[in-house]
Amino acid sequence: MNGALEKIKSEYQELTKKLSDPELFSDLKKSQEILKKHSELKKIIELDEQINNNSKTIKENEDLLASERDEEILKMVNEEINNLKNKKDNLEKELKNILHPDETSKYKNIIVEIRAGTGGDEAALFANNLFKMYSKYAQSKGWDATIIDSSQTDIGGFKEVIFEISGRGAYSDLQYESGVHRVQRVPGTEKSGRIHTSTASVAILPEVEEEDVTIKNDDILMETYRAGGPGGQNVNKVETAVRLIHKPTGIIVACQVERSQARNRERAMKILQSKITQEQKEKQAMEQGQLRKSQIGTADRSEKIRTYNFPQDRVTDHRIKESWHGLDKIMAGELSVMIQSLKEKMLILSISETSN
Repeated sequence: MNGALEKIKSEYQELTKKLSDPELFSDLKKSQEILKKHSELKKIIELDEQINNNSKTIKENEDLLASERDEEILKMVNEEINNLKNKKDNLEKELKNILHPDETSKYKNIIVEIRAGTGGDEAALFANNLFKMYSKYAQSKGWDATIIDSSQTDIGGFKEVIFEISGRGAYSDLQYESGVHRVQRVPGTEKSGRIHTSTASVAILPEVEEEDVTIKNDDILMETYRAGGPGGQNVNKVETAVRLIHKPTGIIVACQVERSQARNRERAMKILQSKITQEQKEKQAMEQGQLRKSQIGTADRSEKIRTYNFPQDRVTDHRIKESWHGLDKIMAGELSVMIQSLKEKMLILSISETSN
């Protein structure tokens, strides 16, 4: 890290010299690029300075402990040392994330697929709840969520819904949401108050760049149809919806959100590219003996990663054996605490498995 910081400091000094040249601002685009880069490097240097200052203050306080005898003062000094160490740890993490960003944060957009599993209408309603939960979380992060394809029920549920979340870091945050989600609650139509158990499966696919995967035109069969509304009725008299079938793999994708056939085909191609890339990764992992199970499985009640227990107002993630209360807030998109804990512990599990 020290070598990287020295390069950054050297580059920062060079940019500072350039900014002192009045002629630079005759080129607006170039000057804006340099100002932006200068600001980014300045933040890194300031973080490093804060870490160094904290280290000096900690050392001074530790020296004071060695010579001080007053218990009250010793207590205050120890508290300050602990606070300074916590602050230093947080600053170091922030600096590390800037210098060595999470590899998954490069993915700007993701494709999210949610399908109702066991439980009939209640499972479809739960699938809709999950869609709203992720959509509201995306909104809180300043991301966009757009439905690409869906199949709705008459009572407002989703048999399946496929949507895109656009925003840097979306995959980094939501990558561990793939799997079977289970809900335990009393449905609105249940007169006896009996708790029902239903499931919905979630798959998270990073949207890949077009150049990352090559698809031959001859390998694609395209079908067109009329876009449908809730309950399956047609809402468009023109066949703008597109279904693509990748003949070598049998993967089928569809899109009906756009008003033109060309735009729907373009969106469907993005999904297809992501699915093919995911399939290739899973195949490679299986060959290496690293794939424990598929993202979705059979959507059976027993294949669960998380349970949403409404009577007990609790969400439990079974992979990391941790629970959170406040289900209403979680379903309203307040996922930050849960996601952060999940990311940290899944990383630890991943490191542990790799070392074994």
